[in-house]
Amino acid sequence: MSFASAAGSSAAADTWVVIPLYNEATVIGEVVHGLLEQFSQVVCIDDGSRDGSGAIARAAGAHVVTHPINLGQGAALQTGFEYALERGAEFVVTFDADGQHRVEDAVAMLARAREEQLAIVFGSRFLDDRTKPGILKKIVLKTAVAVTNLTTRTRLTDAHNGLRVIRADALRSIKLRQDRMAHGTEIVVQLGRTGLPYAEHPVEVIYSEYSKAKGQSLLNSVNILVDLIIR
Repeated sequence: MSFASAAGSSAAADTWVVIPLYNEATVIGEVVHGLLEQFSQVVCIDDGSRDGSGAIARAAGAHVVTHPINLGQGAALQTGFEYALERGAEFVVTFDADGQHRVEDAVAMLARAREEQLAIVFGSRFLDDRTKPGILKKIVLKTAVAVTNLTTRTRLTDAHNGLRVIRADALRSIKLRQDRMAHGTEIVVQLGRTGLPYAEHPVEVIYSEYSKAKGQSLLNSVNILVDLIIR
């Protein structure tokens, strides 16, 4: 595992944005630039990318941690959490690398965590009607939420949204072992066990032509459901 860093902006000095990164060279530079307008510290976990994603993220101003081989999104998040905690993070924002999340939503979620003294703020695409996931994806995601809520101590409307704000005391309780899409449920389970205060916050997930071309509009949702069934 190798480390590299670059300077960012001056905002939110106690907060780290953690981005699992795997073969997103087309969009990661723009994602990092957008985040650095609001957050001073962004770390991308380059999880064995083969397209130069890590170098692009570094050039854009992110810190970069490199996994020599692809270990999966859960492992990338765990590495990012440990990296941020070692550097004194009070909050971590998890953010997807593919451009589906909005920086303004992350800013609002962090502000809410501070103002309401929340340990976790989960982003939800189902608390308003801005997100247009398509009927099949919506059905699969809603089914995954129902299964997750049956097996956890939380009651969420969107259990597998990658946009979250997690306070350091809650973050220290997370030890991810799922390397596929089921890590999203694993996070919810482990955070629920802490008994710390949490809330959901409405966010917009942007399903672009790029993300659809990568098969993320439905395939990832099916993978989530399969992982929930077999885990």
